[in-house]
Amino acid sequence: MTDTYTRIANGPLRAAVKALGLPNPVPLRRRPDGDHLSEPVLVLGPGAGADSYAQLLLDNGFEVRRTPTSEKLSAILAFVDEAQGPTDLSRTALEIGGALRGLVRCARVVVFSRDGHINPERPEAMDPALNAVRNGALGLMRSLAHEMRSGSTANGIVVSDGVPLDAPAAVSALWFLLSSKSAYVSGQPLHVTTADGAPVTAEAFAGKHLTGRVAVVTGAARGIGAAIAQTLAADGARIVGVDVPQAGDALASTMNRVGGTAVQLDITAQDAGRSIARAVGAPIDILVHNAGITRDKMLANMDAARWDSVIAVNIDSQLRMNAQLTEAGAWGEAPRVVSLASTSGIAGNRGQTNYAASKAGVIGMVAASAAQLRTQGGTINAVAPGFIETEMTAKMPALTRELARRVSSLQQGGQPVDVAEAIAFLASDGAGGISGDTLRVCGQNMVGA
Repeated sequence: MTDTYTRIANGPLRAAVKALGLPNPVPLRRRPDGDHLSEPVLVLGPGAGADSYAQLLLDNGFEVRRTPTSEKLSAILAFVDEAQGPTDLSRTALEIGGALRGLVRCARVVVFSRDGHINPERPEAMDPALNAVRNGALGLMRSLAHEMRSGSTANGIVVSDGVPLDAPAAVSALWFLLSSKSAYVSGQPLHVTTADGAPVTAEAFAGKHLTGRVAVVTGAARGIGAAIAQTLAADGARIVGVDVPQAGDALASTMNRVGGTAVQLDITAQDAGRSIARAVGAPIDILVHNAGITRDKMLANMDAARWDSVIAVNIDSQLRMNAQLTEAGAWGEAPRVVSLASTSGIAGNRGQTNYAASKAGVIGMVAASAAQLRTQGGTINAVAPGFIETEMTAKMPALTRELARRVSSLQQGGQPVDVAEAIAFLASDGAGGISGDTLRVCGQNMVGA
């Protein structure tokens, strides 16, 4: 759906919007705009990590600066991975602040830090000052994301202790966050917990990095599901689209566009996983659990049919399919499972107790399933969209829809392709060190912020 306000705020009424202090959303750069990092990248912070990434960027064709400059900048990489206490944040944080005015439109800031989570089995193993600075780095990044302007974003890459800072998944996460593929991701940390994954260059990540992979996408007929199928196909994957028979015509149309195979199937069927395995007839490398429904009602007026149908489609079917595909030995060599969660599953939403419960369940499922998938060389993650411009949101009351668009740091709704790009990243070989995580694709929406 067209965002008329964004169009006029960047057109004939630009001066009036600025003078009145109204929201001023900037059109975001997305594929096929490609790599827009034509200006230098500033790498800040002391230590070996900053040095190694500066060299990595140079090796991949970027211009790099290691000290603040008056030049225009495409991105800032800030390294606080060696900080030992809160006072160690000061120099790098203030250097970031001094460089922000030099950023071009749709620029990127990426903060590298170490994981500050305490091991509940050994709480004494983490020094309080060290944990304070590591969590402080996340607070810095999230607040900075709220301050970014002109379509720019700030995100974090958090690497666990014992994992090299330049592990394949950390490098792949950097290429994703620097690219136009992460246009609607802001204020989010990506957690790299293992050194798994295949090394990838910036050029390879921008190309058909899913070539030869078989991807199953549920709910693929239209909307976000169709965008996922199209994006994975553009990245080289062979697509098997699954949807209910009632959506057969739309599914066939989508699969024809991407050269994929259509499978008409109700995913709530007790043998849905086994049926998908038979229909694909080959190892499944990527499974995207996109199919989902809403049956909104205040809990006081909720009936069993509304509650049970949402749980059945949005979470119970995923659990059953994952188990059946494992039992059938249907996974490929390094499977990637990505499930659709929602910001409603993080913060809740009025009138959506059933939907929020199901999407929070998805987040819990992926966190608990990561260890099992790793035994098969695979990963499982979730993507939690915020307000995305779809047929469903187009039916919202006009004022509600307009408010939902503006209550994010990017001051606009996302596009289905934004969700698809995040899934394509998590489905890549390079992202093998990220598992059990939930990545919000919401423009840093205030819901669940």
